[in-house]
Amino acid sequence: MASIAPTNFATASFQKKSNSNSAIHSRSIRIQTQFSSQKNAILQSNAKFGALNSRRHVHKISAVGMDAESEIDMLTKMLELAKARKTLDIASTTPGDADEYDGGAFNIQTFNAISPVGLNKYPKGKYKIAEDVSKFDNHPMAIMLRSHKLQVEEVLPTVRCIARCGAGTNNIPVAKMTELGIPVFNTPGANANAVKELVICSLLLASRGIVEGHNHVDNVINVEENNDYEKISKRIEKDKSMFVGQEITGKTLGVIGLGQIGARVVDAALALGMHVVGYDPVLSVDAALMLPGSRMDNVDSLDALLKVSDYITIHSPYIPGVTHHMLNAATLKTCKPNVHILNFARGEIVDGASVKAMYDAGSLTGKYISDFSDPDLMGHPRHIVLPHLGASTGEAEENSAAMAADTIMSFLETGSIKNSVNFPTVNLKRSTDAGIAARLCIVNKNEAGVLGDITSFLGDQNINIAQQINVSRGDIAYTVIDMDSVPTNPDQTQLELQEACPQVISSRWIADPFHTELGKPGTYFQVSWDNL
Repeated sequence: MASIAPTNFATASFQKKSNSNSAIHSRSIRIQTQFSSQKNAILQSNAKFGALNSRRHVHKISAVGMDAESEIDMLTKMLELAKARKTLDIASTTPGDADEYDGGAFNIQTFNAISPVGLNKYPKGKYKIAEDVSKFDNHPMAIMLRSHKLQVEEVLPTVRCIARCGAGTNNIPVAKMTELGIPVFNTPGANANAVKELVICSLLLASRGIVEGHNHVDNVINVEENNDYEKISKRIEKDKSMFVGQEITGKTLGVIGLGQIGARVVDAALALGMHVVGYDPVLSVDAALMLPGSRMDNVDSLDALLKVSDYITIHSPYIPGVTHHMLNAATLKTCKPNVHILNFARGEIVDGASVKAMYDAGSLTGKYISDFSDPDLMGHPRHIVLPHLGASTGEAEENSAAMAADTIMSFLETGSIKNSVNFPTVNLKRSTDAGIAARLCIVNKNEAGVLGDITSFLGDQNINIAQQINVSRGDIAYTVIDMDSVPTNPDQTQLELQEACPQVISSRWIADPFHTELGKPGTYFQVSWDNL
């Protein structure tokens, strides 16, 4: 059992030097006095000028006490005053700003190159970011990664959560993390537009012989015509008949999976004049609200979608035993012979061996486009393989990193859980906003009677519970208990809670982050396992 003991961090000082404060205050008064005087002059001038205008009199500005040169001079001074006020506003930062905080920090360990847009979300001083854990004063408290294949031994018992900058989490041992009481977050929707655009591109690649035509020019025409411009120009015109395609307008696109990406693909396809059929057996309310209603058809079975589709695009998660080889020999026979398949979800969802067998038999003639290789389709002319480009845009990487950073900060500072693939969703206010003194976040096994054991233990400790939340997902439960006073010995309370309730996997105290004893990063975190 590992206990992360409280660390005696220096308290942040939020007071400014008195001399500097007096100077700023004095200067501010002078500025306000000057500004008020000149503002009144303008108002009086405008009132007089408006009255003269209403009587249709035309006078020089000097008739109301100010000529053009004086007005320009006054406006110039006003601009200078405004700039001075802005400088004072910037200088007079509020207590608790990152550059004034000198206490402990939340340590975020990164794997891969994470976009600076995401890393810059973390307030400097309050968070420390490093790939090399030796650069931390303490152990890592959260992990942020992209495609790194995370190993269990890389996750220390000080880690509270893991965030993947992207939608897929197959590079993270999620089941083991659940067992250890560690929530795993992803960033759904952050790369959705990037994937959608690649799907639209692939619809055209499937329809128009673009890849084949390019290869023909490079590898056949240029070679046979010995790079002779005149001859090549004639061949390009002549050989175009070899690559006659079809238009996508009026064709039917079947969208499997109607989440963040699927919903965007639906909208784009409709805008291109396609008929859209969607299938999603676990469609959430939020996802349903993103769909265009009667402008598309929703079907209640995969076969119903496969029968009518000219193109099929897959946007469902890979779940072993559920979506593994969802498109296989049996389901592919339901499809039109010339159907085109687009797969930017996971390679394992399509049975490549069955696709190849149907290609060889002539019962399938459409293209299969993906950003995953397939051992059975290597080099096949109908399988167009792209690098794994789905989320590979600068914008998608920035969006994913920013969302992951926000999710980590929210969890560490409030205990809130959002976009987790293994924990239930819990939206919590900051302890100060909720008007509470202490918050205890407990991860426990989802077994009968555990919540009662926890509350009974706290009652025996004379701890009054102001409010509590208990939610579960599968084998894991998350219990949040708010208190109107801080226990005398919070770390001892954690240790005794673990002994009294063995089903508790971890516990963590949260209060006003960075400003109170319980809010100090790196403290009051207790786990029931240890691999240090």
